[in-house]
Formats: sequence, structure tokens, C-alpha cells
Amino acid sequence: MKYLRYLLFPFSVLYGCVMAVRNFLYNVDILKSKSYSTPIICVGNLNTGGTGKSPMIELLIKVLKENYNLATLSRGYKRVTSGFLEVELSHTTSEVGDEPLQFKTNFPEVFVAVDENRQRGISKLLSTHSNLDVILLDDAFQHRKVKLSLSILLTTYGDLYTQDFILPTGNLREFQTGAKRAELIIVTKCPNTLSIDEQKKVFRHLKLKSYQKLFFSTIVYSELVTSKTERIEIANFDDFTLVTGIANPKPLVNHLKSIGKTFEHIQFPDHYEFSESDLEHLKIQSKILTSQKDFMRLKSKLELKNLYYLPIETQILNQPQFLEDFIKVHIS
Repeated sequence: MKYLRYLLFPFSVLYGCVMAVRNFLYNVDILKSKSYSTPIICVGNLNTGGTGKSPMIELLIKVLKENYNLATLSRGYKRVTSGFLEVELSHTTSEVGDEPLQFKTNFPEVFVAVDENRQRGISKLLSTHSNLDVILLDDAFQHRKVKLSLSILLTTYGDLYTQDFILPTGNLREFQTGAKRAELIIVTKCPNTLSIDEQKKVFRHLKLKSYQKLFFSTIVYSELVTSKTERIEIANFDDFTLVTGIANPKPLVNHLKSIGKTFEHIQFPDHYEFSESDLEHLKIQSKILTSQKDFMRLKSKLELKNLYYLPIETQILNQPQFLEDFIKVHIS
């Protein structure tokens, strides 16, 4: 597979040039971005795969929800519906997508919507909820049709976008130069012991513009696993099978091993739609532990009392209050 990617290098250059021309046309206003009076914050990435967008959206909700009326807008990846749909707790992941349903579950007071057309989705939200103060766009960094108040670009520690190349040879959705559109860059999934010297090395490597700010974040795992009916201390949770359908389960696997857990790991691709044979196999497991995103997809299909997930959250390692202040400046 690695060598095949190298053979596809000419297609990477071609794809990259197409994306570069597209970005140029937006930059010079030949292609138009629509502006809104309501502040729009985008969380996205250059790399494909899991850079931690969902936990970052949830961090922004926690930071802003006390003082602002919020909505989130996603495309609703792999849903069977289309067009604009406001997410309710009664929806299934097949109707709205796993991440939007997770947002609504964790923050029922926040308006959550899906629409593959971001302009239409924003307009629908604003017409339906005239009191909205801020809209958070999930995974929309390449969606240039919307003029943003603040662009937040995520890149994973150990897999920085500056160490990658464009698809299909690498995993970038556009050339690295696209990072200059972001006012805020957050390096995610850092070790919680990341030193100041290591932070400085990353800062030099990313070669930020003068207007860009850099933050570092880490994943914090809950000490409790959660099911539909109960919560159990992870220290007392054993004899389970780990089931994942996320882009990068390695941090979760490493965390569980670091706290002394032994388990079988059944791994599926990101946003995987579990088949009937998959479900039959999972039903015979004594206990299942999964991510919350996977729990959203599995809970209506398995109806098992032994299905649990381990909650996570993102925490900023350097100057968390400064991050909050920086965001509020851009939406005031």
C-alpha cells in the first residue's frame, strides 16, 4: 500500500493544483463566500482521519454555552437522510450521523443541525432560531462558501500536517499552505507531560504567521464507563471486549493498557455501519467497551445492558483562559 501511494504521486500533484486554483479563486473573490451577521466558528483539519474535531467542538460548547446561544452544524456523515435536519434525541445515527447525535446527547440545550449544504444549513438555523449568538461548523475548513469569523485548524501531535503530503500519496486534503487561513492552530492528542521545550519545537516546525496563535491539547479519559443505565469506575471494569469504529483508536488502546487493562480489540473503519453478522458476533461478548461515537451507533442496534463507553474530553495544556479570551474576541 505504501509503495502504491508513491506511484500515485502525479495524481496528488494534480489534485493539489486543483485545490490550489479553487482556493485562489476564493481568495480573489471570483468565487464568493457568503457572510453572516452571526459569528461562525469553524473547526477542521488538513489531514484526513481523526484529529479530534468532535471533542474540540464539545470543548468550545463548554467554553461558550454559559454566555451565548449556540448551534452546531455538521454535514451528518453517512446518514441516509439529506438536506437540513435539526437533531433531536429521538433521532438515530443513520438519520443524522453519529457525531451530531453525540453533541445533542451531551448538550441537549444546544441546537444541533445537519446539512450537506452549509450555506443553507446556516440560513435555516438563523431563520428558525433568531436568538442565536454563535454557530459552530464541524469539519468545514475546506468549505469556502461560508465566510468565517474564526477558523480553528487541528493537527495531531506526532502527525503534523507539515510532515504529510496531499492525497492520495499522503493524507492532506489540500497543500500545507492552506493552513494560513486559520487564525488558531491547535495541536491535539499531545501527551499531558508535553514540555515547554517540546512545544517550542512544534512552534518552530509549523512556521506560523504573525496573526496565528498556537495551542496544545490533550485527551482526558473519564474514570467512569457509562451505559444506558449505569456508570462504573474503570478501575473495577474488567473482562471486556473493546470495539472501535473510529479513525484512530490507538490513543484509547494505549490508555487502557496504561491503566493495566487486558482485552480483546475488535477494530472497524471510521464511521463503520455494523452489519447483522457483526452485531450477532458482538452479542456474544460478555461486556463491550467502546467510544461514545461508536456507542451512538450501537445502542439502538444491540439493546444490550453490557454495552458501555468511556467518555473523553479535550483539555488545553497551555493558557486555557487565553484561548477562551481569543475566541470571544473573534465573536464579539
